[in-house]
Amino acid sequence: MGRIGVEVTGQVLCFMGFVGVCLTCGIPMWRVTSFIGANIVTGQIVWDGLWMNCVMQATGQMQCRIQDSIMRLTQDLQAARALVIIAIVVGFVGMLLTFIGGRCTSCLKSEANMPKVVITGGILCIVTGVIVLVPVCWSSAFTIQDFQSVLTTETQKREIGASIYIGWASAGLLILGGALLCSSCPKDERHKYPPQPMYPYVQPAAYGPGTYMARSYAPPSVAYSGTGSYAPGKPYAVPPPGPYSAAPRQYR
Repeated sequence: MGRIGVEVTGQVLCFMGFVGVCLTCGIPMWRVTSFIGANIVTGQIVWDGLWMNCVMQATGQMQCRIQDSIMRLTQDLQAARALVIIAIVVGFVGMLLTFIGGRCTSCLKSEANMPKVVITGGILCIVTGVIVLVPVCWSSAFTIQDFQSVLTTETQKREIGASIYIGWASAGLLILGGALLCSSCPKDERHKYPPQPMYPYVQPAAYGPGTYMARSYAPPSVAYSGTGSYAPGKPYAVPPPGPYSAAPRQYR
């Protein structure tokens, strides 16, 4: 698969994960309670979400009520509200950057800035997936602990809802898509120079007469012997002795 194919695959995965995060935030199915009384007609299903609670009767009638106060929510759902909103904002910015810097679009005129923008968007998508994992895992752990508690009655025991599973899948898609986007861009090779050719060393050839030879400044090596006498190349003539005058010379 080429680089463009990897980039498009990462964009599609990030988009699917972003849609899943929006569904996790909006669907009121973080916890599900199934209660069946003595008669099946009195059975009902309670859905708890971040923004509303819904009750479905066995007859098919559903009633939803918006959460009036955040203080009525448990601690995990209170933190999930803030973290999911932050994840949606960060994921939207990341998705916008991935489409702006993509090779399939012509939003940027400079090709040198496209890899930087795509990598930044991929990192933001990975951060979005990590942010979504925190409230989803926290809420699932709280639900399981509350279900296994002996102090919780049968009518109040809740199970993990569909929003938790959607959140896990969305986080996985965002992290995988962000990793593909970060790996789809090549490294910057503008500052790399091509390797210089290696020339083999050739011993200088002997020069014959008529050819130019560089002057050598090293003195020739002469064998020294301690015996022998020195003979000058030219005979030294001794001047004949003249008359001696004791008068001092006059210097001017």
